[in-house]
Order: sequence, then C-alpha cells, then structure tokens
Amino acid sequence: MLTSILFISVCFLAYANGANDNFKGVASLFGSGTANFRQALTWGTLTTLAGSISALFLAQTLLVKFSGKGLAPDELIHTLPFMIAVAGGAGMTVILATRYGFPISTTHALLGAMAGSTLLATSGNLSLAPLLNNFVLPLLLSPFVALLSAGLLYRGLSIWHNHRQLTNDLCLCIENPESMALVSNVNMTLAIDSAIVPSLSLDRHEVCAERESSLVLGFNLERLRDGLHFCSAGAVCFARGLNDTPKIAALLLLAPGFDLHWIIILVATAMMLGGVFNARRVAETMSHKITTITHGQGLSANLVTALLVIFASKLGMPVSTTHVSVGSLFGIGLVSGKANSEVITSIALSWLLTLPCAAICSAAITLCLNIKL
Repeated sequence: MLTSILFISVCFLAYANGANDNFKGVASLFGSGTANFRQALTWGTLTTLAGSISALFLAQTLLVKFSGKGLAPDELIHTLPFMIAVAGGAGMTVILATRYGFPISTTHALLGAMAGSTLLATSGNLSLAPLLNNFVLPLLLSPFVALLSAGLLYRGLSIWHNHRQLTNDLCLCIENPESMALVSNVNMTLAIDSAIVPSLSLDRHEVCAERESSLVLGFNLERLRDGLHFCSAGAVCFARGLNDTPKIAALLLLAPGFDLHWIIILVATAMMLGGVFNARRVAETMSHKITTITHGQGLSANLVTALLVIFASKLGMPVSTTHVSVGSLFGIGLVSGKANSEVITSIALSWLLTLPCAAICSAAITLCLNIKL
C-alpha cells in the first residue's frame, strides 16, 4: 500500500516539475520570436527527455544527496512514509506555483519538504550543517552568478556588435535578390537576371550594419546565430533534465521492486507529460514578462544557464535551473534597461515562500501518516 502511494506521489512530483520547468530552457526562443510556442515546446520536451535519460550515467552524486542522507536521521529516511511526505509536499507546492504562472525551483521545494517532514517527525532534530553547505549556499549563489555572467557576456557581445556598425544616421543598401523572374502567358516568358536588377532600400544605420555583418566569408551569421540559439536552448533543457531527474528519482530508491533504470524512465516520462499539458502559464512569464528578449540576448542567457547547470551537475551541486535561468534573463534585462522589476519581485517572493509552503505541506502529510521516530 505504501509503495503504491509513494509511486503515485513521485509521479505527481515529476509531472509538476515538468509543467513548471520544461519550458524554461526554450523560453528565449519563444520570447524572441525565433520559434513559436509549439516548436519551442517540442524542442524543449525532446532535449529534456534526453537529459533525463543521461542522468543514469552523469549524475550519480545527486541521487545520493537527494535521498535525504545527512539532512535527516538515517532511520527516518529509510522509511517509505518519509519519502511520501517529501514527494507529496514538494509536488503540491510546485503544481500550485505552476497554476499561477510562477517559475519556482523543484530543488527548493524538495528541500523545504524534507525540512518540514524531518522537523515534525523528529521534534526539531534537523541537521543544519549539510542543509547549509550542500543545499542553501548553491541555491542562493547560483542566481547571482548567472545574473553577473549573462550580463557581462551580453555586454561584451553588444560592444563587439556596435564596433561593427556604420556611423551614418541613414544608409542606402544595394542588394542583389537571389532570383527574380516575370512569367507572362503561354506565348511569352520574360526572365530578368538578378545580377543586373539590384534592390535599393533606405534605412537606419543600425539596420544596415546588421544586414552587412550578417555575411562574413560567405557565412550567414543570422542563420548561424539562430542555429546556436536553438542549440543553446536545447543544452539548457538537457542540463535541467540531467540535474532534476535524479533528485526526483532518489525518492523511489528505497521502494522495493523498482530498478534504477525503470525509475529514471518513469520520472522522465512523467516530466515530459507535465511539460506537454501544463507549461503555458510559466512559458508566458519566462518568455515575455521578465524582459523583452532579442535573438542575441536569448543566446547569451542560454549559454550561461547551460554551462552553469551542467558544471553544477558534474560537481553534484543541486543548483536550481529556475534560479539560474531567471537570473540570466534578468541580468540581460538590466544591461539592456528593459527588465521588469515588478515581475522579478513577484518571482523572488514566490521563491521565498517555496520553502515554508513545501515544509507545511510535507508536515501535514507527515502528521496524517503519523510518522514518528
């Protein structure tokens, strides 16, 4: 009976995680117009799934950390009711935030749920040292590191791009179209060679400079940039799947009759379904409400997010992809002067409420299951 409840609770948590997190990596694609919602969601779903499966080989350290070892007494974390309380409390918190469009951290929710259940079950006997070193510090530092890194990267790219621009207020652009043909009726066909019929356009120098710099040594830099943007978004989703899947899978490790490979597949599937069916509200917040996003800004934010999360996963540091991603977007918004401070304040408040909300939900489940040492 308890095994079945734990199975359902972990599936619920994985579904909530996918609904809240799956779109975060591809939010810049949607926000900048590089892809529409369906295209971005499909790409994010596939790359997240790939990251989840890869967790079998690349994120074994997180499996140990998120089994609760060191945070709670061993005799408590080796009980199924404790894992049920943690999964249920975290899942309720994440799905509630998703309902209102707040991008919160599943890592944060799991941490709060573990703390709430442990405090109630042990009458306040909670080990603070591993809580601070292994969890709180990475969660607090990661958004600031992401903010500074993304801001500096985008600032550097902007300086390089501005250096290539023309200095006149207006410029006359002369371009040869790829092809131009006028075809009349069956009796006459007129073809005009594109090389001798150029097109003329008068525009601002920023626009002309962008068009001029889009071709370097025969390569179309705009297409290359969009390709890199897609790749970086996929890398963020891959990194998120890699970082989050073992945290959730760890809750099923103690359940009898479950193989690690099947646990990973189960969690990955539930995360995929959550993203497909319930990602829209968080997608709007991440893509359009934090800051306006251009192609170059989205690429910068995704590169920073992917590198930080993959690096943290390799070191076994449970950073939040949400914190890193939002921090990157906000850092770029600060540099561009288009950050929405009110939305960021609301998101930061939701982050502060995640811990106590998850702790209360988990403690309530602990009380219902009568978990005591």
